[in-house]
Amino acid sequence: MAHNYDASAIKVLEGLDAVRMRPGMYIGTTGVRGLHHLLWEIVDNGIDECMGGFATEVQVTLYKDGSASVWDNGRGVPVDIHPELGITGVEVIYTRLHAGGKFGNDNYAYSGGLHGVGASVVNALSRWMTVDSFRDWTHYAIRFESNWDEKEGKVLAGHPTGPLQKIGNTRKRGTLVRFLPDDRIFEETTFSHDTVRSRLRELAYLNPNVRITLTDERVQDAAGRTEEFCYAGGISDYVRYLNREKTPLSPEIITFSGQKDDIRFSAAVQYTDSYTESVFSFANNISTGEGGSHEAGFRAAWTRVMNDYARRIGVLKEKDNNLSGEDFREGMTAVISVMVKNPQFEGQTKGRLGNTEVRPAVEAIVLNEMQFYLEDLKNQDLGQKILDKAVKSAKVREAARKARDVARQKNELDAAPLVGKLSACTGKKAVENELFIVEGDSAGGSAKQGRDRRFQAILPLRGKPLNVEKKRLDQVLANDEFRSIITALGTGIDEDFSLDSLKYHKVIILADADQDGAHIRAILLTFFYRYMKDLVTQGHVYIGMPPLYAVKRASGIQYAYDDRELKKLTKGLKGGYTIQRYKGLGEMNPEQLWETTMDPRNRKLMQVTIEDAVREDGIITTLMGDKVEPRREYIIEHAEFNKADHFEGTLEDSYRLMPPGRETDA
Repeated sequence: MAHNYDASAIKVLEGLDAVRMRPGMYIGTTGVRGLHHLLWEIVDNGIDECMGGFATEVQVTLYKDGSASVWDNGRGVPVDIHPELGITGVEVIYTRLHAGGKFGNDNYAYSGGLHGVGASVVNALSRWMTVDSFRDWTHYAIRFESNWDEKEGKVLAGHPTGPLQKIGNTRKRGTLVRFLPDDRIFEETTFSHDTVRSRLRELAYLNPNVRITLTDERVQDAAGRTEEFCYAGGISDYVRYLNREKTPLSPEIITFSGQKDDIRFSAAVQYTDSYTESVFSFANNISTGEGGSHEAGFRAAWTRVMNDYARRIGVLKEKDNNLSGEDFREGMTAVISVMVKNPQFEGQTKGRLGNTEVRPAVEAIVLNEMQFYLEDLKNQDLGQKILDKAVKSAKVREAARKARDVARQKNELDAAPLVGKLSACTGKKAVENELFIVEGDSAGGSAKQGRDRRFQAILPLRGKPLNVEKKRLDQVLANDEFRSIITALGTGIDEDFSLDSLKYHKVIILADADQDGAHIRAILLTFFYRYMKDLVTQGHVYIGMPPLYAVKRASGIQYAYDDRELKKLTKGLKGGYTIQRYKGLGEMNPEQLWETTMDPRNRKLMQVTIEDAVREDGIITTLMGDKVEPRREYIIEHAEFNKADHFEGTLEDSYRLMPPGRETDA
């Protein structure tokens, strides 16, 4: 029966109700990332006060009840009556969308939060929020709650429980916001200490001399409860921190900054003996993990200025072709930061900077500053080292290109070596197809027999692939296992990589839940991160979650994915059952592997994501790099081989050498 579609059918969501109805539109997701996005919105407000010169300190506290608070010693939120709305400034900021002091340039010249929805969205998605404003020697306070309204038949989002209260006189200044994320909205409501710590440290590097403090009341050890971050050296200190477990070509860090029109840009660069690049970009203190116009401008200008320098000193002759940008960025660790008055981010989660005017401005600054730097005689030695590394990289890259061409021609003429390994699916729609990369021939055989041939392809690994963190591209391409993966996916690799040619939209790593399996996962994830990064960032990489136990009873078999589930399954059972501990995938017959690990109706897949690019890059260096001691320390701190741990699904956690816990398909 059709309903009449007229004006009465149009639903109008007023105030903050729209946020609760569609939270993903404002914070991206209601998972762990969205939870932390709430905290970042409030922290960014405090950092904006520091950027404007109004504050010098930000304090973040995580409480046992699940709430979090942020205090800055800035001006305090306005408490006077808004001339148009007739309510206090505090209520305007925390209850009205697209309201705030950041739309004009009078209060904040540069700001991270220009959408005007940050504070009000946090209020809308919290069970309660309290705001204390310390302003003009007076302490003001107000409380907001999101409660069920019987009359309306819905939750009223972020409503004040009463008027703004004048608490008394004070010498304190600034704003204190405390909120409890709403468990009716979020799948997970526990803030990660490591995630918060990493972000606050990052902000301290980006804002020299700003003192940022993290206090976690949930930490039992009082000595480790509070940590302070403050760095006078700014992003140069940041680069030194990022390279702490790498071997630099020179202890010197190239630093420069400049301004063109209203655009401010700064960079810190250091080269190491590694074969990969690590460039981290920020716009108005917001991490732009997907790059953007500032990153494009930096890369283009760096390539141009280094090629010009190579020709000027005779490293490149007139007949020689220019070196590529990839050659000049091999072994580069760089932090670049831009300040823009009206930044245009892609989406509310701000992953990519889109301002077209930023690229030429950044190019001009980099060209001018680096030309000046390279002309200085005391920098000639480092300049020569950079060119030597780039020339070597170019030779290897050319060898790799030839290897790719040969491999491509070979695959076109004779695909038999791959066909012998790959059991392709019959489906022609890449968006529906899945590729299982399976550890070992035995498990691969079970997977081939148990799969659904219509959309599931199987590629068994017959040996442990190379650790690509220690190898050049030509060595990676010479490895049979990686050549098979590259050919099966159809995307190409490194600079030739293209998602448009991806044959399988789910790439699922299926390895044993033991130390060897964890090592294989780590090797494969390192490969994808270094040479097919978009495969990870666009959400195509997954980890299969086979069960650890089978509980067999007369009534049938039930499976447990970790020790906690096993305990739950066997609780109250008096007897009459047996427990099988799977040591590997090969112990399952095809039917069991299908039922528990491959059937989309029952399986548990964990989508691999990049929550924090700096953190993930550091984990790869620690676990897969040359230095043994940092890896030993990490394993001692994190590895629990006999205990299943909750797995958040970030790339960092994918490297933990322990059996992963249970996650749902993202």
